Amino acid sequence: MDILPDIPAELIKQRIRSLQIAMKAEQIDAFLLTQNVDLYYLSGSMQNGYLFVPSTGEPTFYVRRSVSRARQETVVQVAELGAFRLFGETLAQNYPYLFVKGSELRIAADLDVLPAQLYIKLSELLGKAGRCELIDGSAIIRTLRMIKAPWEVSRIEAAAEVVAEALNEALDELKEGISELEWMARVEYELRKRGHIGLMRMRGYNQEITTGMVISGAAAAIPSYFDGPAGGLGLGASSPQSVSRSIIKRNEPILIDIGCCVDGYVIDQTRTAVIGELSETLQHAYEVSEAVIGAAERLMVPGTLCSKLYEDALARCAAAQLSDHFMGFGADQAKFLGHGIGLEIDEWPVLARGFQTPLAAGMVIAVEPKFTFPGQGVVGIENSYFISEQGAKALTKTKAELIVLP
Repeated sequence: MDILPDIPAELIKQRIRSLQIAMKAEQIDAFLLTQNVDLYYLSGSMQNGYLFVPSTGEPTFYVRRSVSRARQETVVQVAELGAFRLFGETLAQNYPYLFVKGSELRIAADLDVLPAQLYIKLSELLGKAGRCELIDGSAIIRTLRMIKAPWEVSRIEAAAEVVAEALNEALDELKEGISELEWMARVEYELRKRGHIGLMRMRGYNQEITTGMVISGAAAAIPSYFDGPAGGLGLGASSPQSVSRSIIKRNEPILIDIGCCVDGYVIDQTRTAVIGELSETLQHAYEVSEAVIGAAERLMVPGTLCSKLYEDALARCAAAQLSDHFMGFGADQAKFLGHGIGLEIDEWPVLARGFQTPLAAGMVIAVEPKFTFPGQGVVGIENSYFISEQGAKALTKTKAELIVLP
């Protein structure tokens, strides 16, 4: 059976050219990509191996398994990895103009995700081939990936459509007495049959994410290790986030933070629902979340500093006397307003203090103002936006409003 590539061939070539330009600017001789998502981004294949990109010349994808599938999936030159202990020598043989005797090579790698043991081994193998310095190039890759091509945006929009349809189908069964777990399973069924790959990838070390979270009432406000404004009780200490077996009750907030991944690309959105009505406190907080995201929409134009959006949100929360509840509670507050999305859920840029990157056309950013009230629950909203020269365009398809169920 022939395997059709996901990423257009010309887009792969364009990405490699952009990487090589960035490498030359940083005086980097070559780049060694090791992580699955980075491999897919720059080759179109996620087979087990290493992608070697020289600053000048053609890259090679050295594959351990499956070589035959990699050759069907990528336009990049593919070679068998062979004996790993000879990898440095193989590179020297294939790229003799780089590994010149006496010269010192600067080879970058995605060190933010490379295990220390593998880093030590690769340094050793490259050292056998010549005087090589293995340096961190992760910022280069993450910066390149901030700007999405139209094809990438179309995949995120496709994922948004899947989420909207799945949520619409499953809402009929969101009733008093059903558990978070039961209803989340209903949502996941609707997502999967529409093409959700079943994974939501994250780059952060030890950060995991399920398809999303449906968390209600007091269980939603339980803090967790997850680097976000809401964690959820989860199913135990081995899975201390997202849905639990808690029963959904009347007049309590239900946070529906659901993602979806189509062709590797994710959408991230949140809606708040209630069976009956919210308390005055929670209703006020929800309305402030709408005001914060509305203000962010207006500020999201090319040139605006990412930190400015976060600072504006903090000011609005302070004016509403909700600072203590914004993006978590107490010591467990998350220190951001939003984040880039794409192949991973935690991409750059980050709408946070200290992130002085100006917004640029082509970025896709999830904005998620939420408020946590221990013992009561979490309310908020999240949309994903495409930044164009004209400003922010919502990619999220689900209607942006409080979902009130009878």
